[in-house]
Amino acid sequence: MVDVVKWVDSTVRRRSAKEALDNDARRAQVVEAAVEAIEERGPGVGMAQVAERAGLPRPNVYRHFASKEQLDAEVVRFASTELIRRVRPHLARAGTPREVVGGIIESCVAWADEHPNLYRFIAAQHQTRALHRARMGRNRFLDELIDAMASYLRASEASGTPSDGILAGLMGMVDASIIWWLDHHDETRDQLIDRLTRQVVVVLIDMLDGLGLEVREDMVYTPLD
Repeated sequence: MVDVVKWVDSTVRRRSAKEALDNDARRAQVVEAAVEAIEERGPGVGMAQVAERAGLPRPNVYRHFASKEQLDAEVVRFASTELIRRVRPHLARAGTPREVVGGIIESCVAWADEHPNLYRFIAAQHQTRALHRARMGRNRFLDELIDAMASYLRASEASGTPSDGILAGLMGMVDASIIWWLDHHDETRDQLIDRLTRQVVVVLIDMLDGLGLEVREDMVYTPLD
């Protein structure tokens, strides 16, 4: 005799699993469409354009993302993951702080040059969310970059820790400089990388001084090879 209760339970579980997979696939489809629309048309794309790109009626998009803000957050997570993948090898690189920072900046600039509109979108979202990041959680890229920069202080057995606000300000400076370069190209890529690396290192040196730590000679500016 068939145990109807068990059969119903197992059928519901199978159906739920299938629906979950379908939902995940459709959400991924919408995120992919949003990324492609941003890359092609710029960071100001709306839900109607995303739905058109995904080949879905606009109401169907809202079944998977309750608001544009929710979709934007998912796009930021996706794009930040891609950027982190490019940057991560430099976060653990051996070398002077200047060499490590230079590698991170170089990777950011290269990725932004390949994905200019997506980089503009990420930067705009960072600024929009800055005032309530504590509630929403910082973006993964900022977390990893802050940890990488702070590691020098931890290695130096610093009694204090760097302010997240200062390091977030560094990210704002990097974002603004890269976007300006994307818009104007008034210096070469190498010049941009060298200038940003110099500026970031100067801020880090000032941070070390504020924590009462002696600045190592390998942090002082020397031109990159």
